[in-house]
Amino acid sequence: MDYFFWRFQEAIVYDGWNVVWFFPNDAKFKEYSKFTIISLGNDSIEEVFIKYTDEKKIEWDYVVTHFIELCIPFFKSIKRLNTKVKIIAVDHNPRPLEGFLLKKKIKKIIKGYLYSKYIDVFVGVSHYTVKEIKYDFRFLKKSELKVVYNGIQTDKFSKRVNRKKSEPSFLVACHLRESKGIQDLIHAVYLLPITIKEKICIDIYGDGPYKLELLELCEKLKLKNNFNFKGSAANLYEIYALYDYLLQPTHMECFSLSILESLSANVPVITTPVGGNEEVIKHGSNGYIFPTKDYKKLAEIIEGLFLGKIGIIEDVSTKIENEFSIEKMVENHVKLLK
Repeated sequence: MDYFFWRFQEAIVYDGWNVVWFFPNDAKFKEYSKFTIISLGNDSIEEVFIKYTDEKKIEWDYVVTHFIELCIPFFKSIKRLNTKVKIIAVDHNPRPLEGFLLKKKIKKIIKGYLYSKYIDVFVGVSHYTVKEIKYDFRFLKKSELKVVYNGIQTDKFSKRVNRKKSEPSFLVACHLRESKGIQDLIHAVYLLPITIKEKICIDIYGDGPYKLELLELCEKLKLKNNFNFKGSAANLYEIYALYDYLLQPTHMECFSLSILESLSANVPVITTPVGGNEEVIKHGSNGYIFPTKDYKKLAEIIEGLFLGKIGIIEDVSTKIENEFSIEKMVENHVKLLK
């Protein structure tokens, strides 16, 4: 989000807005050195904002929140201090595959009844997210709901030029936690014919708390030679183009930036229909969709690609350049202030 914040700041300052940012820490690197930043200390971001607003007697025109829980007392407190302020709450959060537990569902409905009226605009980063906001909070009659997709720096990514029609190369790029579904990929590879398993090796970029379990599963299924855990990489924008396909067997997403990044590098994506994935991936056109947790179907797709029975021929980067650039994201967020 750093690059988005930098470009957003640049755009709205150009339009004449004075901007104050509230962050967990006093960031000073790169473009943040030009920001007016209020950092937290030992208090929560909500507490710091309310205290700062009250003490300085500031009359905000807009308050925009990112990564703040929706429909909480904080939004009511803002309106108490600034009755005319317009509050825009951006939701980036994925939902569990099986949904929330009943107790949490009820709590969200109650919060929606009590506090949704204080939020003027709910922004989801995908149509999936907007649908989930409506379902979670129910009482949104006084609020607008808008979709503003996340974007990436499309010009930063190296592009794959020649995609192999058989025996393609595969990568995974994600935080290694259970919800990313890498265990399903391991089970899928286990089902592949021995002739393919003798050749295929999938590179996994990323680190996280589930890495040990994944390594143990590879050991148990005798697949150590089929997976290469390469750790975190700061230059994924160069790495994607070294491969033919991205594998993303995820169980939960809101709107996946790794999908956008891979496609921007002209690397098709094999993924699940969770979150906003199908708003970007069209089965058989710029990737393949398989049912979540269905590692048998995933194995079929990998086998088909490896044997050259199926494959993506087209350049898959154009859609990302036209619809999911960081410039488009900034433009659409600026429109919320007009």
